[in-house]
Amino acid sequence: MSYRRLVVALLAVFAVVTPAWAWGPLGHSIVAALAQRHLSPAAEAEVEHLLALDHVTELADVASWPDQIQDNPADQALWKQTRRLHYINFRGGPSCDYVPPRDCRNGECVVAALQHYIAILGDKSQPDAVRLQALKFVVHFVGDIHQPLHAGYRDDLGGNKFQVQFEGKGSNLHRVWDSGMLYTTGLRWQAYTQKLDAEGPVALPPPIAPLDNPYAQWAEESCRITKDIYPSTHKIGQAYVDAELPVAEHQLRIAGRRLAEVLNTTLGH
Repeated sequence: MSYRRLVVALLAVFAVVTPAWAWGPLGHSIVAALAQRHLSPAAEAEVEHLLALDHVTELADVASWPDQIQDNPADQALWKQTRRLHYINFRGGPSCDYVPPRDCRNGECVVAALQHYIAILGDKSQPDAVRLQALKFVVHFVGDIHQPLHAGYRDDLGGNKFQVQFEGKGSNLHRVWDSGMLYTTGLRWQAYTQKLDAEGPVALPPPIAPLDNPYAQWAEESCRITKDIYPSTHKIGQAYVDAELPVAEHQLRIAGRRLAEVLNTTLGH
């Protein structure tokens, strides 16, 4: 095999198995902006205080930072430490029941990551720089856990191995859900946030018994959605977008509401 063919083959493999990042910048910005619109005065003041360290005022400005650090040479150690925290691969398929020793080994999943960083964010004995970093991870991971295929099954890496043709190009189902469907609207995050927020408060799913971990419940909810989003064909057209885009938007709205509640509870005292 020639060197050129070898490179092409390797790139094709990486395109299949490398996890994509939930929602992409558009979706993460929407979740962050929806949450910021519904912060309590105390939480809003604390968020503004922490964001000022980065000379920004919007949660949307930092919502994709945990993905972006992979491209910054200075952050490679942090990226290596956190890259497995963006998702959870359920190993008990077809069950979506969360079993920590099986599904979150060594605490390396988005459920445990949320517990970890929310605790740091709420600890005012920590330096502000440490709490700001925790805030960025919390904002991002709440978005991640509500992207259904970030709580999918290990056997196909949350849809990364399910190859599709979308808008005339080769892709995979995970990437379509990360950003492909959202970008079909042509809306930027500010207008998209306004559109979704104008629909009013979103109803949250009922608690899943016997879970007493809200982040585990969020992951199970997302996992259960995946059962209905795999298309019967590998060519995705407008009919699929029409059926599934409302599901994605509903998840964005739920994520925004829950993120606001997390920040109000953690920072509102």
